[in-house]
Amino acid sequence: MASVLIALGGNVGDVRGTFRKAISNICGMAQAALLARSSDYATPPWGDEQQDPFINAAIEIETALDPHALLFTLHKIEKKFGRDRAQERRWGPRTLDLDIIAYGDEEFATPDLTVPHPRLFERAFVLVPLAEIAPDRLIAGQTPRTALAGLSAEGITRLDDLM
Repeated sequence: MASVLIALGGNVGDVRGTFRKAISNICGMAQAALLARSSDYATPPWGDEQQDPFINAAIEIETALDPHALLFTLHKIEKKFGRDRAQERRWGPRTLDLDIIAYGDEEFATPDLTVPHPRLFERAFVLVPLAEIAPDRLIAGQTPRTALAGLSAEGITRLDDLM
């Protein structure tokens, strides 16, 4: 079993509702146990800034799926919730984005998957939720807490918990 950190994001539709359903799907389809779930955060768009704000969160799961099987499963879940990777623009609006941030303590790069996520330490919108659930987890020699200390988290706001 591997401990996996997954980032969730979206800015189209009922994103928080989508997160709840997507996490349930991840646990079921990946035969995973949910170990931790961050709060939801409103975040400014990144890359393509001419769009609505995003909502971001992070989860930690435990799964026996290998990284590529998990990626395949996450892409199926994204599609189920309306994401069409072939038709969207880079960094553009989306209903659901699921990224494997860390898979155990593995480090590798293949044409379709790099672990840990290659831009993890550049993105406060990923690090803020990660620092909430795994502040001291060592990822590629850094922790979310220390990596976040070097970035601006301006514009990132924790959303109230849902009932």
